[in-house]
Amino acid sequence: MTQNLHELKILLDDVGEGHRLTKAEAVNLFKIRDRSSFLIAAAADALREKKCGNAITWVKNQNINCSNLCVNTCGFCGFSCKPGDPKAYELTPEDVGEKASLAASRGVTEICTVSGLHPEYDLNSYLSIYQAIRENAPGVHIHASNPMEVAYAARRSGCSTKEVLEAFRDAGVGTLCGTAAEILVDEIREVICPEKISTDEWVRIIKESHNSGLRSTATIMYGHCDSVENQVEHLSILRDIQDETRGFTEFVPLSFIHPGTPIYKKGIARPGATGREDMLMIAVSRLFLDNFTNIQVSWVKLGLKMVQIGLMSGANDIGGTLYEESISSSAGAKAGEYLDPSDMQYISEDLGRDLVERRTDYSPVY
Repeated sequence: MTQNLHELKILLDDVGEGHRLTKAEAVNLFKIRDRSSFLIAAAADALREKKCGNAITWVKNQNINCSNLCVNTCGFCGFSCKPGDPKAYELTPEDVGEKASLAASRGVTEICTVSGLHPEYDLNSYLSIYQAIRENAPGVHIHASNPMEVAYAARRSGCSTKEVLEAFRDAGVGTLCGTAAEILVDEIREVICPEKISTDEWVRIIKESHNSGLRSTATIMYGHCDSVENQVEHLSILRDIQDETRGFTEFVPLSFIHPGTPIYKKGIARPGATGREDMLMIAVSRLFLDNFTNIQVSWVKLGLKMVQIGLMSGANDIGGTLYEESISSSAGAKAGEYLDPSDMQYISEDLGRDLVERRTDYSPVY
């Protein structure tokens, strides 16, 4: 034990001095189960301070969940519906415009659109949504769609994914959502989301997005059927992409919310990650993703108390206000749909750190 602890301290010191963690080293860090976990968190937090300073950043944003109709049936999703389901809904472009107008009146700097793969959507459907936002919330950054939606729009409209991305960009989309990644290991994707695009296609489209001028977030969804080896493979893919494109704005770990999901109800998935796993996901990600500046901790997934732990374990960003959130809540999340900046201020002051409002690109709001 003493020898292992000594070796751990040497490794963490080396990472602080610039050593790039190997996949094997990251796997070993994820597998630590005793109080040595706190040494990993402390090292990650020291690296966060070195790279980002002591500010905790946040964005004033609003989600618009355009429709829960979806042609896919992902096992981790409690949000999607099929036509004829009494819970199914879809917003018209006029509805989207009204929500965008409300968002603008609230002073948001970012609107994020999230939707199922509507059976009748094509490229023009997405463009009409972005037009409604642009017309009713001029100047507000549009953070929209993900590689799965890009592939779907291309397939439905008979064009290439590159053409879809260029059309999105020209329609006013500022950044792409890095969701639909889940776990970038095809054997796990076959279990949790067999109808989604493959790992290779997700990687290809995200690179196309970055190369077309649309930067994106990066995400992972963990704590279901995945192993730590799967998680590290996913992180390695993201790190390789970032080495090549420098197109990721931030990394957002998304802890699996289990109660309302088919894979949990069928006994395929476990009941989500533990607190130790949540802390280590943030900490090891900070240490492993040496080419990322920003790591966000999701209050929707973790709740505010665990968010504080994340902010002491390598995260520098708390996400946004959201105002509207249907996907995680449909799966069973209890944190709510809106986070008041006063609550962000409360936990930031408790950590002795400044709360700083940012834009999507992490430039400060003055």
